[in-house]
Amino acid sequence: MFGGVAFMSRGYMFIGIVGDSLMARVGPDGYVDALKRPHARVMDFTGKPMKGYVFVDPPGYESDGDLARWLHDCLAFVDSLPAKDA
Repeated sequence: MFGGVAFMSRGYMFIGIVGDSLMARVGPDGYVDALKRPHARVMDFTGKPMKGYVFVDPPGYESDGDLARWLHDCLAFVDSLPAKDA
């Protein structure tokens, strides 16, 4: 769909890789705080910002702790979404 690898939970994409950037689905409520984190930036591969998603450049996820935090935050968001029908 977007030329990268995506990981799913409960039928929702929550994190992926596009080129060498992490694509993190943090949700609308976590968006502003996510953009304040080091090496995070607006996700705009369609030409306009996608609120609720950010790109994270490699230095922002190269440590195990940083990657674990992104994974945790993204999973927490998709876990808050309603269940999808099977």
